[in-house]
Amino acid sequence: MSFRPDRRRFLQTGAGSGALLGLGDLSFLSGLNPVSAAEAKEASGAVQLRPEIEPVVRMIEETPRERLLEEVAARIQGGLSYREVLAGLLLAGVKNVEPRPSVGFKFHAVLVVNSAHLASLASPPEHRWMPIFWALDYYKNAAARDVRERGDWTMSRVSDSSLPAAHNAHTVFSEAMENWDEQAADSAVAQLARTAGSHEIYEMLFRYGARDFRSIGHKAIFVANSYRTLQCIGWEHAEPVLRSLAYALLMHEGDNPASRDADADRPYRKNVERVAKIRSDWRDGALDPGATTALLSTLRTGSNDDACEQVVELLNSGASPQSIWDAFHVASGELLMRQSGIVALHAVTTTNAMAFAFQTCSNDETRRLLMLQNAAFLPMFREAMENRGDVKDVKIDELVESREEGSVADVDEIFAEVSGNPSQAARQVVRFLNETGDANRLIDAARVLVFLKGNDAHDYKFSSAVLEDYYHVSPQWRDVYLASNVFKLQGSSARDNSLVERTRAAFAT
Repeated sequence: MSFRPDRRRFLQTGAGSGALLGLGDLSFLSGLNPVSAAEAKEASGAVQLRPEIEPVVRMIEETPRERLLEEVAARIQGGLSYREVLAGLLLAGVKNVEPRPSVGFKFHAVLVVNSAHLASLASPPEHRWMPIFWALDYYKNAAARDVRERGDWTMSRVSDSSLPAAHNAHTVFSEAMENWDEQAADSAVAQLARTAGSHEIYEMLFRYGARDFRSIGHKAIFVANSYRTLQCIGWEHAEPVLRSLAYALLMHEGDNPASRDADADRPYRKNVERVAKIRSDWRDGALDPGATTALLSTLRTGSNDDACEQVVELLNSGASPQSIWDAFHVASGELLMRQSGIVALHAVTTTNAMAFAFQTCSNDETRRLLMLQNAAFLPMFREAMENRGDVKDVKIDELVESREEGSVADVDEIFAEVSGNPSQAARQVVRFLNETGDANRLIDAARVLVFLKGNDAHDYKFSSAVLEDYYHVSPQWRDVYLASNVFKLQGSSARDNSLVERTRAAFAT
């Protein structure tokens, strides 16, 4: 029998009396002005930049890390809104943290903003501040690291005299990106931010974000996350964000990639040709679990060329795009079962970002290209894992077979098992979902545990991607998808992070 408790009551009580022991208490957040659903939703129309945004950014930049949460808490109690804090956080990040030498590492201070925002959206109003407070503290750490590593890099002012004519900015930007020309791309994207529409710009960026495999998917992640955060804070903040994004997308090693055939770029060049082989009515295919299973098998052992060719064949034989994306999601979760490390984690978050781009983009060729690039990337993630060694020989089929095995554990028992025996916890997740159908209870518990136990940007990035994609995977596959990703979720036996107590204290003063 299915049971779905009230989500707000669950998060306030910790899934009932005595359940999820060790989770701590987030009730102190109820003293804040709740974040309304309207504030957390997308900004509608051309929202004007509020006059206090610049002081908010300056306050985040200048306040010492050990005092920032207390200062922000005081501002919130004085009326500072969720959207202003989110905007200030993103703008401080793109202004002060360089997305080099890799679009990752310290730059997670920017990449994690949307993940924290998604966690906030999925929480009841009285809990929506916790992820943002975590991201504020993380930004201060990343900014300090940037000073140590890059000499306090700060985004420079773009010269208005360098901007191309507005009517020509699209063409200039495309040519600059194809030629890996940073200066021309910077000027062109600044002009686009001022004169073009968001969809026109991101139609191009979705493509370039999936162009190459450098930074293990972080380019695609930055494109998706920046788009989604701008939908909340308002397009008036787009220019510095887009300039940072273009700079990140042009990150490369060695000589200009336009003049050589690097491994990171080769799949894209082949896939640009392959897209023309996909039938014009590819969207009309039928959901086909057999196609998902066949592609999953290829992704386990085949090359990126094998996977891409099979995607073309499956679409042309009548399989739906959903069948293809099911395989991508399930394959990424299986990689995590095989090696629960940083590479497989990014296979999951990159697939999340590329799936979002696929759903958001309207250009038919780009959508086909995104499927092919995701097909290419997953074997490349697998090869990167193999280079690290200790890849287990396990398949997600084992979770499918565990549906009918053993007794059904409760949520608190499952998450108590996660830290010590994730394989057992994964099987328990499948049995729990098969018996109760109550995914929301598991998802709510997983999110609370991130709030209380998470210490790394990946805790937010990964959990937000997985808990969102559960509902994007077809019903036949979604339970095993969630179970496979238990390997990197937080367990209830882990120690609470220090930020919870510090945030509690900040609002008690």
